[in-house]
Amino acid sequence: MKKLPHALHTVALRLNGIERTGECEPRTLLSDFLRYRLGATGVHVGCEHGVCGACTVTIDGIAQRSCLTFAVTTEGRDVKTVEGLAPAGEQLSALQVAFRRNHALQCGFCTPGILMSCTDFLKRVPDPSERQVREMLSGHLCRCTGYTNIVTAILEVAAVPEVTGILEFEASPEVQASPEVQASPEVEASSEVEASPEVEASPEVQGSPEIAASPKVEARRSEPPSDV
Repeated sequence: MKKLPHALHTVALRLNGIERTGECEPRTLLSDFLRYRLGATGVHVGCEHGVCGACTVTIDGIAQRSCLTFAVTTEGRDVKTVEGLAPAGEQLSALQVAFRRNHALQCGFCTPGILMSCTDFLKRVPDPSERQVREMLSGHLCRCTGYTNIVTAILEVAAVPEVTGILEFEASPEVQASPEVQASPEVEASSEVEASPEVEASPEVQGSPEIAASPKVEARRSEPPSDV
Protein backbone atom coordinates (compact mmCIF):
# COMPACT_ATOMS: atom_id res chain seq x y z
CA MET A 1 0.00 0.00 0.00
CA LYS A 2 1.34 3.36 -0.98
CA LYS A 3 1.98 5.69 1.94
CA LEU A 4 0.42 9.07 1.38
CA PRO A 5 2.34 12.16 2.56
CA HIS A 6 0.88 14.08 5.46
CA ALA A 7 -0.27 17.61 4.72
CA LEU A 8 1.74 20.26 6.53
CA HIS A 9 0.14 23.26 8.17
CA THR A 10 1.82 26.56 8.92
CA VAL A 11 1.20 27.60 12.51
CA ALA A 12 1.77 31.21 13.56
CA LEU A 13 1.81 31.98 17.26
CA ARG A 14 3.37 34.32 19.79
CA LEU A 15 6.09 32.45 21.67
CA ASN A 16 7.50 34.21 24.73
CA GLY A 17 6.52 37.58 23.35
CA ILE A 18 7.93 36.99 19.84
CA GLU A 19 5.92 36.16 16.71
CA ARG A 20 7.00 32.72 15.41
CA THR A 21 5.85 30.41 12.63
CA GLY A 22 6.56 26.80 11.79
CA GLU A 23 5.21 23.89 9.78
CA CYS A 24 3.77 20.76 11.32
CA GLU A 25 1.44 17.87 10.64
CA PRO A 26 -2.11 17.98 12.02
CA ARG A 27 -1.17 15.29 14.55
CA THR A 28 1.99 17.04 15.83
CA LEU A 29 1.91 17.66 19.55
CA LEU A 30 2.65 21.14 20.84
CA SER A 31 5.51 19.78 22.95
CA ASP A 32 7.26 18.40 19.86
CA PHE A 33 6.47 21.50 17.82
CA LEU A 34 7.98 23.81 20.45
CA ARG A 35 11.08 21.68 20.96
CA TYR A 36 11.94 20.56 17.44
CA ARG A 37 10.45 23.27 15.24
CA LEU A 38 10.83 26.40 17.34
CA GLY A 39 13.80 25.39 19.50
CA ALA A 40 12.13 25.88 22.90
CA THR A 41 13.96 22.98 24.53
CA GLY A 42 12.98 24.12 28.02
CA VAL A 43 9.78 22.17 27.33
CA HIS A 44 10.63 18.73 28.72
CA VAL A 45 8.80 15.60 27.62
CA GLY A 46 8.31 12.91 30.25
CA CYS A 47 5.28 10.64 30.24
CA GLU A 48 3.52 12.01 27.11
CA HIS A 49 0.23 11.16 28.84
CA GLY A 50 -0.38 14.42 30.71
CA VAL A 51 0.56 12.89 34.06
CA CYS A 52 4.06 14.08 34.99
CA GLY A 53 3.62 17.79 34.21
CA ALA A 54 7.15 18.27 32.83
CA CYS A 55 5.83 19.65 29.53
CA THR A 56 3.59 22.33 31.09
CA VAL A 57 3.44 25.67 29.29
CA THR A 58 0.98 28.55 29.45
CA ILE A 59 -1.42 29.20 26.58
CA ASP A 60 -3.10 32.59 26.78
CA GLY A 61 -1.93 32.73 30.39
CA ILE A 62 -3.36 29.38 31.46
CA ALA A 63 -1.11 26.43 32.36
CA GLN A 64 -1.67 23.47 30.04
CA ARG A 65 0.04 20.20 29.17
CA SER A 66 1.74 20.66 25.81
CA CYS A 67 1.91 16.88 25.28
CA LEU A 68 -1.90 16.75 25.21
CA THR A 69 -2.29 19.75 22.89
CA PHE A 70 -2.11 19.69 19.10
CA ALA A 71 0.19 22.39 17.77
CA VAL A 72 -2.35 23.50 15.14
CA THR A 73 -4.77 24.53 17.91
CA THR A 74 -2.38 27.26 19.06
CA GLU A 75 -2.68 29.29 15.87
CA GLY A 76 -2.69 32.98 16.80
CA ARG A 77 -2.40 32.29 20.52
CA ASP A 78 0.09 33.42 23.16
CA VAL A 79 2.34 30.57 24.31
CA LYS A 80 4.95 30.88 27.02
CA THR A 81 7.60 28.41 28.07
CA VAL A 82 10.17 28.55 30.86
CA GLU A 83 12.47 30.50 28.54
CA GLY A 84 9.93 33.33 28.68
CA LEU A 85 10.32 33.78 32.43
CA ALA A 86 13.80 35.25 31.91
CA PRO A 87 14.02 36.16 28.21
CA ALA A 88 17.22 38.19 28.55
CA GLY A 89 19.06 35.26 30.08
CA GLU A 90 20.34 37.46 32.89
CA GLN A 91 17.42 38.64 35.05
CA LEU A 92 15.64 35.69 36.64
CA SER A 93 12.00 35.86 37.66
CA ALA A 94 11.05 36.03 41.33
CA LEU A 95 10.05 32.36 41.27
CA GLN A 96 13.32 31.27 39.70
CA VAL A 97 15.32 33.20 42.29
CA ALA A 98 13.26 31.66 45.11
CA PHE A 99 13.75 28.16 43.68
CA ARG A 100 17.51 28.71 43.51
CA ARG A 101 17.69 30.20 46.99
CA ASN A 102 15.68 27.41 48.60
CA HIS A 103 17.30 24.55 46.66
CA ALA A 104 13.91 23.65 45.19
CA LEU A 105 15.39 21.59 42.37
CA GLN A 106 17.93 18.84 41.93
CA CYS A 107 18.07 17.17 38.52
CA GLY A 108 15.86 19.97 37.15
CA PHE A 109 13.93 17.86 34.65
CA CYS A 110 10.54 18.65 36.19
CA THR A 111 11.42 22.25 37.13
CA PRO A 112 10.37 24.09 33.92
CA GLY A 113 6.86 22.65 34.06
CA ILE A 114 6.53 23.39 37.78
CA LEU A 115 7.65 26.98 37.26
CA MET A 116 5.04 27.50 34.55
CA SER A 117 2.26 26.05 36.70
CA CYS A 118 3.39 28.18 39.64
CA THR A 119 3.38 31.33 37.50
CA ASP A 120 -0.23 30.72 36.47
CA PHE A 121 -1.23 29.60 39.98
CA LEU A 122 0.15 32.65 41.82
CA LYS A 123 -1.55 35.02 39.39
CA ARG A 124 -4.89 33.38 40.15
CA VAL A 125 -4.23 32.67 43.85
CA PRO A 126 -1.77 35.36 45.01
CA ASP A 127 -2.10 34.49 48.72
CA PRO A 128 -2.29 30.68 48.86
CA SER A 129 -2.17 28.41 51.88
CA GLU A 130 0.34 25.60 52.06
CA ARG A 131 -2.45 23.11 51.39
CA GLN A 132 -3.41 24.97 48.19
CA VAL A 133 0.21 24.97 47.04
CA ARG A 134 0.52 21.24 47.65
CA GLU A 135 -2.73 20.57 45.79
CA MET A 136 -1.40 22.53 42.81
CA LEU A 137 1.88 20.58 42.92
CA SER A 138 -0.02 17.28 42.95
CA GLY A 139 -0.19 17.69 39.18
CA HIS A 140 3.59 17.34 38.93
CA LEU A 141 5.90 14.41 39.53
CA CYS A 142 9.28 15.18 41.10
CA ARG A 143 11.50 12.22 41.95
CA CYS A 144 14.23 14.23 43.65
CA THR A 145 13.16 16.94 46.06
CA GLY A 146 10.29 15.54 48.11
CA TYR A 147 8.48 18.84 47.28
CA THR A 148 9.22 20.50 50.66
CA ASN A 149 11.67 23.08 49.33
CA ILE A 150 9.42 23.75 46.35
CA VAL A 151 6.55 24.59 48.70
CA THR A 152 8.86 26.84 50.74
CA ALA A 153 9.97 28.72 47.62
CA ILE A 154 6.40 29.31 46.42
CA LEU A 155 5.22 30.52 49.83
CA GLU A 156 8.24 32.79 50.06
CA VAL A 157 7.27 34.55 46.84
CA ALA A 158 3.59 34.70 47.79
CA ALA A 159 4.47 36.34 51.13
CA VAL A 160 5.76 39.48 49.38
CA PRO A 161 2.94 41.07 47.31
CA GLU A 162 5.23 43.38 45.35
CA VAL A 163 7.26 40.37 44.22
CA THR A 164 4.22 38.32 43.23
CA GLY A 165 3.51 40.91 40.55
CA ILE A 166 6.90 40.25 38.89
CA LEU A 167 6.51 36.52 38.28
CA GLU A 168 7.76 36.85 34.71
CA PHE A 169 9.43 39.45 32.56
CA GLU A 170 8.32 40.50 29.11
CA ALA A 171 10.90 40.54 26.35
CA SER A 172 10.95 44.35 26.24
CA PRO A 173 14.13 46.37 26.81
CA GLU A 174 12.18 48.80 29.01
CA VAL A 175 11.35 46.09 31.55
CA GLN A 176 14.81 44.57 31.43
CA ALA A 177 16.40 47.99 31.99
CA SER A 178 13.97 49.06 34.70
CA PRO A 179 15.93 50.24 37.76
CA GLU A 180 13.07 49.15 40.01
CA VAL A 181 13.28 45.58 38.73
CA GLN A 182 17.07 45.47 38.65
CA ALA A 183 17.37 46.85 42.15
CA SER A 184 14.55 44.88 43.77
CA PRO A 185 15.96 43.22 46.92
CA GLU A 186 13.11 40.71 46.93
CA VAL A 187 13.88 39.53 43.40
CA GLU A 188 17.66 39.56 43.52
CA ALA A 189 19.22 38.22 46.72
CA SER A 190 21.37 41.05 48.06
CA SER A 191 24.92 40.55 49.26
CA GLU A 192 23.81 41.58 52.74
CA VAL A 193 21.18 38.85 52.85
CA GLU A 194 23.54 36.19 51.50
CA ALA A 195 26.18 37.18 54.01
CA SER A 196 23.81 37.28 56.99
CA PRO A 197 24.68 34.46 59.41
CA GLU A 198 21.16 34.53 60.82
CA VAL A 199 19.63 33.93 57.40
CA GLU A 200 22.27 31.39 56.36
CA ALA A 201 21.57 29.43 59.52
CA SER A 202 17.83 29.35 58.94
CA PRO A 203 16.81 25.77 58.06
CA GLU A 204 13.48 26.88 56.59
CA VAL A 205 13.94 30.11 54.65
CA GLN A 206 17.24 31.21 53.17
CA GLY A 207 15.80 34.42 51.78
CA SER A 208 15.52 37.93 53.11
CA PRO A 209 15.03 38.60 56.86
CA GLU A 210 11.68 40.20 56.09
CA ILE A 211 10.42 37.04 54.40
CA ALA A 212 11.88 34.80 57.10
CA ALA A 213 10.04 36.78 59.77
CA SER A 214 6.79 37.06 57.82
CA PRO A 215 3.83 36.00 60.01
CA LYS A 216 2.02 34.89 56.86
CA VAL A 217 4.72 32.34 56.07
CA GLU A 218 4.86 31.20 59.68
CA ALA A 219 1.07 30.81 59.77
CA ARG A 220 1.15 28.67 56.66
CA ARG A 221 3.86 26.45 58.11
CA SER A 222 1.77 25.88 61.23
CA GLU A 223 -1.05 24.35 59.20
CA PRO A 224 -1.54 20.58 59.48
CA PRO A 225 0.46 18.76 56.81
CA SER A 226 -1.40 17.86 53.66
CA ASP A 227 -1.73 14.31 52.40
CA VAL A 228 -1.05 15.53 48.85
